[in-house]
Amino acid sequence: MGMLATLAFAVTAAAQSSDALIDKLVDKGILTVKEAQELREESDKGFSQAFAVKSGMPEWVNSLKFNGDFRGRVEGFYGDNPAFVDRNRWRYRMRFGVTAILKDDFEVGLRLTSSEPNGNFGGDPISGNTTFQDNASKKYVYFDLAYAKWSPINTPTWSGAFTFGKMENPFVSPSTMVFDRDYTPEGLAGQLAYTFNEKHSAKLNGAAFVLDEVGSGSHDPWLFMGQLRYDSIWSPKISSSVGVSVLAISDTESLSNGNVPNVNRGNTRNAAGAPAFNFNPIYANAEITYTLEKFPGYSGAFPIGVIGDIIHNPAAPKANQGYTAGIHFGKTGKKGTWELAYRWEELQADAWYEELPESDFGAYYQQQLPNAGFSSTGNPLGAGYGSGTNVRGHWIKASYSPYDSLTMSIAFFLTELINESPSGSKSGMGRLQVDAVLKF
Repeated sequence: MGMLATLAFAVTAAAQSSDALIDKLVDKGILTVKEAQELREESDKGFSQAFAVKSGMPEWVNSLKFNGDFRGRVEGFYGDNPAFVDRNRWRYRMRFGVTAILKDDFEVGLRLTSSEPNGNFGGDPISGNTTFQDNASKKYVYFDLAYAKWSPINTPTWSGAFTFGKMENPFVSPSTMVFDRDYTPEGLAGQLAYTFNEKHSAKLNGAAFVLDEVGSGSHDPWLFMGQLRYDSIWSPKISSSVGVSVLAISDTESLSNGNVPNVNRGNTRNAAGAPAFNFNPIYANAEITYTLEKFPGYSGAFPIGVIGDIIHNPAAPKANQGYTAGIHFGKTGKKGTWELAYRWEELQADAWYEELPESDFGAYYQQQLPNAGFSSTGNPLGAGYGSGTNVRGHWIKASYSPYDSLTMSIAFFLTELINESPSGSKSGMGRLQVDAVLKF
């Protein structure tokens, strides 16, 4: 893989040098635009043939792209309840991926990630973090992505694609109330987009994801999703994005504590340890962005965004809703940019399946929830700090990118349980995260 990366970078550098020379010849009037385009096509063909010969890749592979990131984190937990012992830890997340772009609109990709084991289930489904511990023991690496994608529709107005495997989540949301950002679902997804004009477009996402394969029966739990989004640019300064989604989980009785990684908590569960209610919520969200031409201490145009979303699960008789509202100033990712963001969230116990939301948004359970089961390490799950549903609180974050490749941030979560366990106990938590992310 390292040899292929070296060859790919060498070919890319040579191609960029060739393009610069051709542009110069056009500027001098030595070549016409048409002649320059023909020369570029010949050059690209020559570089592609050279790459195929040197790398041993077949001729239908157009390119290989390598990417990844490293995140170092210092984290602290601070509880209101005297029974909670404050703690601090050092962690990292490392991801490395490769994408092969093929002829005929095909793409194949994989990504490796760090994570911590969950018994016999593999790595944590909603986190790639690994804690510094156990006398520098060797750490685990898992497949985070492994997919094939076909994009047969690609016109100025229509675009469409199908993806199969373990993939980036196609679900679009301004918050992490429905899905943690690290969740990479497995199954089949399709996207269809229509561009009305340069200012308005609509997108339809559909997916069927496997939550588990039950070897002892035919009632496998699946997650089905349909999402319609409308994106608009109303003026050079104002843009918006709105969306509505329908989600449904089948055969929830198969999602007992022993069948899937029991990471989060919050749902009402029956005596068998499965969710007591079904999940077929309606989810809606909106985001409006106002962009200033410039702002003191900020490089480039300065965006100010307001977000909001809501979820309602009619299958549960109560504790079946969730809300988020937030605002952000700026956006990181480029040298000299920074961001300040605030979000308030309430996610009631049975508004959504507890194992999918943000893993960092939790509070303190003084005692175990009824039928909560056990963690992958065999400990009772419920007593102690827990993320998932049945949580509300605040999240504030400040970030700065001193370089294109580096972003540093500090975030603080101030949360509490909606329904304490036991009732009247102190559940308030403060969680501090200091991060540095290097991307490539």
